[in-house]
Amino acid sequence: MSNTDFSIRVEGISKLYRLGAIDQKEDNITSMVFGMLKNPIKNYLKYRSTYDFSDVEALGDSAIERGVNNAFWALRDISFDVRAGEVLGIVGSNGAGKSTLLKILSRITPPTRGKAELRGRLNSLLEVGTGFHPELTGRENVFLNGSVLGMRRKEIESKFDEIVDFSGVEQFLDTPVKRYSSGMRVRLAFAVAAHLEPEILIIDEVLAVGDAEFQRKCLNKMEQSGQLGQTILFVSHNMPAIARLCDRVILLRDGQMAMDGPTHDVLSSYLAHERSIRSQMNWDDTKTAPAGNVIRMKAVRVRNETGIVSDTFDIRKDIAVELEYEILKSGYSIMPSFSLWSNDGVNIGVAIDQDLSWRSKPRPAGVYRSTGWIPGNLLAEGVLSINVTMWTMDPSRKMEFKIEDAVTFQVTDSLDGDSSRGEFQGDLPGLIRPALRWTTEAEKDVQMSHGR
Repeated sequence: MSNTDFSIRVEGISKLYRLGAIDQKEDNITSMVFGMLKNPIKNYLKYRSTYDFSDVEALGDSAIERGVNNAFWALRDISFDVRAGEVLGIVGSNGAGKSTLLKILSRITPPTRGKAELRGRLNSLLEVGTGFHPELTGRENVFLNGSVLGMRRKEIESKFDEIVDFSGVEQFLDTPVKRYSSGMRVRLAFAVAAHLEPEILIIDEVLAVGDAEFQRKCLNKMEQSGQLGQTILFVSHNMPAIARLCDRVILLRDGQMAMDGPTHDVLSSYLAHERSIRSQMNWDDTKTAPAGNVIRMKAVRVRNETGIVSDTFDIRKDIAVELEYEILKSGYSIMPSFSLWSNDGVNIGVAIDQDLSWRSKPRPAGVYRSTGWIPGNLLAEGVLSINVTMWTMDPSRKMEFKIEDAVTFQVTDSLDGDSSRGEFQGDLPGLIRPALRWTTEAEKDVQMSHGR
């Protein structure tokens, strides 16, 4: 990447915390906002220019070497670039350093070491009601946020109606923000952040506070903003949202950069690490086995074509999902089923036992084994999981129990050229990758077949 086309450049950022110590600078958004308001002219210039942290206190590894008690590195030597207009996802487990990194980039806390350059006006949404003064009304806080961004009043007024309409808090616009619910605050905060058009927008997990409909609106807005050239850093545990918005993802683990690459590859690695691969689950103790009034689970397994229990499957080969269970009471019609989930939390589909030998027929008490076959060249590569649900159907449908993440397994492509990807070696998005039947005819053959 050249020196002119990046929006964010991070070089060797590290952050050392000393537990129990009180820093001279407060690590919170409120102090940051009011610090900026003390000097609006400087703030205006700062938000529209390149800046760095190269002059901060350099504690470095020597702090550890000197035996500082209760010291730990929240971040260690993080470096990456973000192109102008790129939507970059950041994932990692709790404590991985995601929020610390965003606070540094938002100038809420300084790094211990390293340098970061941001080119363009920045807005951050890291906490519910970011930058809101609780005593001011919603209307007043919209103008306050715009001022923090260095915007003129006319600029804010031109976007005001859009902000209010998007947030859905028009009825409470002249009510002090301290009386807002957390959902109302986050709706207004996001509406301000998204519509005042900063060149760079940083968003943490705060969107999880909103309801499902508002989250959908936010994702649509971020998608549109990315298409219009706005640079977005998006931290979330919502893997489908990350997969939808981001072409590239950074994975943080224990404060260090574990991976930086295409979304599918990084999410697969992250979820494979978070979810231990487990190709079978057995419940030998009847007291702890999942059970209802009629059915008790004994085992769930995934097997290959030769019947061997396996945790890794060739993308071209069939996969057997085996459900072993005991019917405790005779005379019930049973419906075993399982759902297949992708590594980023998307339901690929549900499979229901359709064996005509027992379909809609009452079964005697005893042990049964139902096997559903997933055909080869159907699933895409990645880590997948199986949820199991057992139903009784007579006299009415009733769910006996549900087992989430009963087993997990991985689908791999050897890239030999005879899978559904053919000769293509690049990243292929999507939940499934079926081997469709293709026919190709030259134009002259088509004309002859139609009698032309």
